[in-house]
Amino acid sequence: GLVHEDLDETLSTITEIALALIALVIGSEFSLKKLRTIGKPVLIITLFQLFASFILVTTCLVIAGMSLEFAAILGAIASATAPAATVAIIRELKARGPFVDYLYGIVALDDAGCILLFATVTAIAGNFLGSATGLTNSVFHAFVEIISSLVLGALAGWILHLLTRKRKRVNEILIISLGVILILSAISNSFHLSALLASMAAGAVLANLSRKTLRIVNALDLISPPLYAAFFAIAGTELNIAVLTSPHILLMGGIFVLARATGKIFGVHAGAAAAHSEPLIRKYLGLGMLPQAGVAIGLVLFLDTMPYFAFNREITTTLINIVLFSVLINELAGPPLSRFAVVHGAKLE
Repeated sequence: GLVHEDLDETLSTITEIALALIALVIGSEFSLKKLRTIGKPVLIITLFQLFASFILVTTCLVIAGMSLEFAAILGAIASATAPAATVAIIRELKARGPFVDYLYGIVALDDAGCILLFATVTAIAGNFLGSATGLTNSVFHAFVEIISSLVLGALAGWILHLLTRKRKRVNEILIISLGVILILSAISNSFHLSALLASMAAGAVLANLSRKTLRIVNALDLISPPLYAAFFAIAGTELNIAVLTSPHILLMGGIFVLARATGKIFGVHAGAAAAHSEPLIRKYLGLGMLPQAGVAIGLVLFLDTMPYFAFNREITTTLINIVLFSVLINELAGPPLSRFAVVHGAKLE
């Protein structure tokens, strides 16, 4: 009992810190200068594939008999991609050119979009599941929650900028940055705001306020490996091997994987067509979007920190296992497909 609850507390704290760091780094990609160079086509393709995978996964799971709130949460998680696998492949192949620029741009924007979508959906679903108030009320609460999280995060980013502006030593920058992130998470949790969105907003403000954002990101890189290792280990503790033989999870997991892949591939295709991008981008870029790991696992583990899900372990475990099943399949099948996409797509010169 007690020991187990304490352990759960500790584990969910590690998850939160790791996620806050990931969110801050994703947010720091959002310098306006960078977004201008990325350009409109990347934004269009990102939005198309983000919503295509969200809508398809949600719809298919609802048809398969899952309730809308949970299907929508899984749909939001499905929109995440794992940049690490794809980036590793690009580096290994020393690939360059428009295709690679597009891929980098979309992957960075995609995870940010995914976190925004996830925060919106969970805020609405959380208010909806947690109370018997109507939909309009839930949506209003969710909206207030999201705006407050962004404002709080932006403020934290500005404070972090002021505190680290004159510092030279990496250790000082690291301790201050980590302190601000932890305080930000604590305040977010106390007021039932989204620590994820707040961290992302902080990263975005930093990226636009100071040219030294990279120093903060690099300083935080020093402590991220052990945190991420712990974070994946925690994900492992949630994977119930028996579940992988459960027909229900296999069915839902299979639907999740197929609907997500279809959404990504067709979403990129439709988006690239709408943005009048090169045929090669239309044809191959979607395959580069399939790997899925950190952010998806993080988001589903994040459910544990939400009151409703913390009490309904059975539902949470089911959702976590569906996502872990998908990650398992996508991390095996995704990288070879990404490699294929990069080899063929990077012929664009």
